[in-house]
Amino acid sequence: MDWLDEERHVAPRTQARWRKFLHKVIFEADTPVEKGFDVLLIISILASVAAVMLDSIAAVRAQHGSLLYKIEWFFTLLFTVEYILRLLSVGRPVKYVTSFFGVVDLLAIVPTYLSLILPGSQYLLVIRILRILRVFRILKLVPYLGEARLLMQALRASGRKIAVFLYTVLTLVVIFGSMMYVIEGEEHGFSSIPRSIYWAIVTMTTVGYGDISPQTDLGQALASLVMILGYGIIAVPTGIVTVEMSQAFSRKVSTQPCPECNAKGHDNEARYCKFCGAAL
Repeated sequence: MDWLDEERHVAPRTQARWRKFLHKVIFEADTPVEKGFDVLLIISILASVAAVMLDSIAAVRAQHGSLLYKIEWFFTLLFTVEYILRLLSVGRPVKYVTSFFGVVDLLAIVPTYLSLILPGSQYLLVIRILRILRVFRILKLVPYLGEARLLMQALRASGRKIAVFLYTVLTLVVIFGSMMYVIEGEEHGFSSIPRSIYWAIVTMTTVGYGDISPQTDLGQALASLVMILGYGIIAVPTGIVTVEMSQAFSRKVSTQPCPECNAKGHDNEARYCKFCGAAL
């Protein structure tokens, strides 16, 4: 019975080594094999996106529609296998599925299967171009990866403040739109409060389409106030994000992904993942 016990211990170790090797090949780019995998992946992504774009041209589709259809399914099946391998190579697949690249990888294959039910949805496959973002890891552009990660951290940290700011702006455009509806009325193009709110949004954001404009002196005075206020409001979210970015840049993080949940953003000295507790 000793050989049975030995096999029970050997099997998990073999599986762990296999999963570790698969994770390194798919998610890292340190060795020639790992870089070669990512280069082939990016070439496949570019080729698949090009095929989708060509299929949208009527003249090309009329002559080569059958070939493009086969190419589309070939890449979809290829990316499906790759997606499954990614799920198998991480210790916590749910973490990967809900991550940014996990969602992008899933959206890269869903439209083709969806086109069997909803014709035309296969053109959404151009979202595969987002997968090219992995080129930063392949080329070892670590500073760019770090800057992008810090920017995302700053945006997440600014979320609540920007939400309050947008709520304030929404309140202002409703007030100014309602006031302009009362001042100008339907005879000057402000036919309803929602349409007047549309004017307030266009004016406050300094877009200024000009399809609706106040004609009375009081209306023009209110419009002037909204325009001046708009210039001041534009600077607010910029300042919020700038403060959060300066704080994020002061905290250096590692680019090593967790082998279990594939999360990034750990401290340079970290030995364990701060999201799942796995050893780094």
